[in-house]
Amino acid sequence: MPIDAAKAVAAEPRTGEISWSAKDVQLYHLGIGAGADPDKDSPATDPDELRYTLESRLQVLPSFATVAGSGSPGVISGLSMPGVDVDLARVLHGGQSLDVHRPIPAEGRATATGRIAAVYDKGKAAVLVMRTEVADAEGPLWTNDAQIFVRGEGGWGGDRGPSARLEPPTGEPDRTVERPIRPDQALLYRLSGDYNPLHADPEFAKLAGFDKPILHGLCTYGITLKAVVDTLLGGDVTRVRSYTTRFAGVVFPGETLRIRMWRQEGAVRVAVGAVDREDAPVLADTVVQHS
Repeated sequence: MPIDAAKAVAAEPRTGEISWSAKDVQLYHLGIGAGADPDKDSPATDPDELRYTLESRLQVLPSFATVAGSGSPGVISGLSMPGVDVDLARVLHGGQSLDVHRPIPAEGRATATGRIAAVYDKGKAAVLVMRTEVADAEGPLWTNDAQIFVRGEGGWGGDRGPSARLEPPTGEPDRTVERPIRPDQALLYRLSGDYNPLHADPEFAKLAGFDKPILHGLCTYGITLKAVVDTLLGGDVTRVRSYTTRFAGVVFPGETLRIRMWRQEGAVRVAVGAVDREDAPVLADTVVQHS
């Protein structure tokens, strides 16, 4: 079996220094569609968009944490941890959670410590929980957990792990917005550090079982958080405390996302579907905790 769960969890964490600049933040924001809000008449220069793209007004959307310093030690790095030897074509990003300990500065230098926090046996797949904790000289900044599905690697009788499924929100959503995905969105987003060929190379996408390259799940993750912040949190990124989602389906560049939001006490529940495929689920069990 290519995955040795006990060995993977017991492995020494990997630590690396990461840094980022305002340019990295701007590139990430452009990669998730900043400057192209279809609800605005002049989106690229609208003040609400310039806070994501103009260095003199720059704020950092917390989901930038998933790519800061190119995500070092990173998910791909985690797939080469002791006890893990898998085929990248069998790997899918199953879910993501982010805890923000304080606002992320537009420029920074920090230490990222990555480890495999858990390995679960889902029968037909294994799930690796890759945890990255980031801190700078002033203390903890954020904690990322990536749930990585490795198809065909389950069935050894291990712990199935907790269920990520939540009861669906009830009633009509408080807000619904649509966000078109540019045909070149994945090519732009990958410049922030995720160079998995699944998102750019048609031949590799076919090997992975897709007709064509798919959008990065973390790109959809960022697009969705920006929509929540801009529509229900007054555009204030510092209000975000945590953000969790389950990747329920793929997105193809050129499609349109429908993002539905329900207000709850101290939180926003979110569901995202692909308009072009009869609202096929894309993100599910999605919660943004906020102040």
